[in-house]
Amino acid sequence: MTGTATIVASEEVARIHALEDAIFKAVSFSGADIGSIANLRPLLESERKEYQLSNTEIRYILVDEQKVRKGVMFVKARIDIYPSATACHLSQYKKTFLVGNIDLASPKQAVMGQIYDVGDDFATVINRQLSQESSNFVSVGTTDYEISRRNPERLKMIAQDTGAQYIIGGVITDLTATIEQKLLKDDIINRQFALEMTVFDGKTGNKVYNKNYREVALWPFPKTSQVDTKSARFWASTYGDMMLRVSQNIMLDLESEVSCKITLPEIIAKWDNMLTMDLGRIHGVNQGDKLKLWHTSSFIDQNGLPRNKVTESNITLTVSRVYENEAELTVDQPELAGSIQIGDVMHKLL
Repeated sequence: MTGTATIVASEEVARIHALEDAIFKAVSFSGADIGSIANLRPLLESERKEYQLSNTEIRYILVDEQKVRKGVMFVKARIDIYPSATACHLSQYKKTFLVGNIDLASPKQAVMGQIYDVGDDFATVINRQLSQESSNFVSVGTTDYEISRRNPERLKMIAQDTGAQYIIGGVITDLTATIEQKLLKDDIINRQFALEMTVFDGKTGNKVYNKNYREVALWPFPKTSQVDTKSARFWASTYGDMMLRVSQNIMLDLESEVSCKITLPEIIAKWDNMLTMDLGRIHGVNQGDKLKLWHTSSFIDQNGLPRNKVTESNITLTVSRVYENEAELTVDQPELAGSIQIGDVMHKLL
């Protein structure tokens, strides 16, 4: 498999990025768990010809050749992969994400190039990355609502309205540039890109994951020009290329951190022996799937705080009909159907 990366800072860094690209292509092609790639990054930083790995589906990497052509690093590698049949993502339904707008912490840092919309355009890129390349996630789109940890109740309402299990919020914290002035040639401008990303659970509004990303890349545009961050010209540039790589790293980190969290479909409608749940074809639900039901209830504890309680039942359900975003279920024990309530949750049986 051959991976490529534009040389931005140094050939050593480009080699790591090209090797990551080759591994990503190989793992995607083989059907293995792309979540395992995120854990390899520290290992790839040591410049070796071969890498022996354990406790992962990727067992062995041999770097055949590497070459540089027109500022791009090409790395050809042979990669041994043994896809596991027991990986957690195989037993889970896909998780739905809503991508919130990515704000600028300091809009004045966007003056060079006048890239005030770069956060919103980057949110669109993450949305596309999750929709097209992730194996465990479905994106329900982007939102203009403010995504803030200070207001968990609002996050829960946004998640309910959009059908998202998780919400991504982000802030770009650094867009500053350093300029090397040259006498006879154009100035060399290197620009930072730092992003703090947070993932919230749509059911509770609580933060479940947080990570900071920082990269630097050559800014190839004149200082005074206005740059359209929606244009192909921007995303094909060295700076845009670096941002695309960050969006892929965000997806891989989510695959690693969030894909194994349990997906709990919920009962949203009920009549007689027929029930409807809030997951459907886009989440990987198939006709004939078996699910185990858990009853949910609420109570007030001794401190006056509302609590939720989940109790296992003896009820199993079978998916009888699948729609885009929901599915119909029949109860395998009709005599117990009366105890099922809207809001009860299930988990998929293997």
